[in-house]
Amino acid sequence: MSVRIGVVGAGFGSRVVAGVFAATEGCEVVDVVSARDPAVVGALCARPDVDLISVHAPPFLHRLYVEQAIDAGHAVLCDKPFGRNLADAEAMLAAVEAAGTVGLVNFEFRCDPARIQLQALVESGVIGAVEHVHWSAFSSGSRLPLRRYGWLFDRELGGGWVGAWGSHAVDFIRWAVGEVTDASAALHTTITVRPDADGNEHRCTAEDGFTAALELEGGITVAIDTSFASPVNLASRIVISGSDGLLECVGDHRISLRLSDGFKKDIDPPPTATGGDPHLVPMQAWATEVRDSVRDGAPVPGAPTFVDGVECARVLDLLRARPL
Repeated sequence: MSVRIGVVGAGFGSRVVAGVFAATEGCEVVDVVSARDPAVVGALCARPDVDLISVHAPPFLHRLYVEQAIDAGHAVLCDKPFGRNLADAEAMLAAVEAAGTVGLVNFEFRCDPARIQLQALVESGVIGAVEHVHWSAFSSGSRLPLRRYGWLFDRELGGGWVGAWGSHAVDFIRWAVGEVTDASAALHTTITVRPDADGNEHRCTAEDGFTAALELEGGITVAIDTSFASPVNLASRIVISGSDGLLECVGDHRISLRLSDGFKKDIDPPPTATGGDPHLVPMQAWATEVRDSVRDGAPVPGAPTFVDGVECARVLDLLRARPL
């Protein structure tokens, strides 16, 4: 039986998600609609020939469309960040639990080959008990060329680098290392004014970078430093330090293991970029998990659900509200 999917979103939803689902065995994309037309989205949700609504709208529309899809009896895949804030996230979780349907969050990088390998190495105990994580990621994606003003730079609409990129980082940390117990951050906006599509300038109310400190269960500490307005791109670097050694992952394509007894090993996971887009390989694997979750009527083991979305949103709210 094919899982019939309606995709909401003419950007990432159309460019990546719809194409991946269409190429996945056992999936059928029945329609792709713009997130900017609530009436069209409502009509898609009302269709009886849909099993899953895949929502890839801006965060300020997540709750509206997720609740419409649930009310119509469909399973839902919602993109990250999961709503604008914790209140949105908790409302969506309550709706999916009341309906008894499948609710998944698009943390597709759990299916990235390098991150799967990194998580498995941590879980194996090869570096001993984890003590500290350091993550740096610098992108020129909003600076060169200058990205025009839109919801991403408007805090009230759910914009900001904390949600856009930090949500993936927080999810990986929760999944691979441990639950977050406290968090704070220094937010910064490097480019404070941006022109919209018509050339009108707007002041940015959401951050384009941040430096964060997290505390995890067991006393593990995490430091994150990242920007979406860097003058150049620099490969992301994740360092996980344990009692017996450390793991370093650079650019999601090279992992180095170093132990205190002098042992060294470099690991090259399978490539993660197809056609230059780092989302495609993890999305291809994630699509099969989404398909199987909808078919089975329950999330497959390890699939990120609305519960994970709420826990991530809880941390993101702390990062936005609690200064270092």
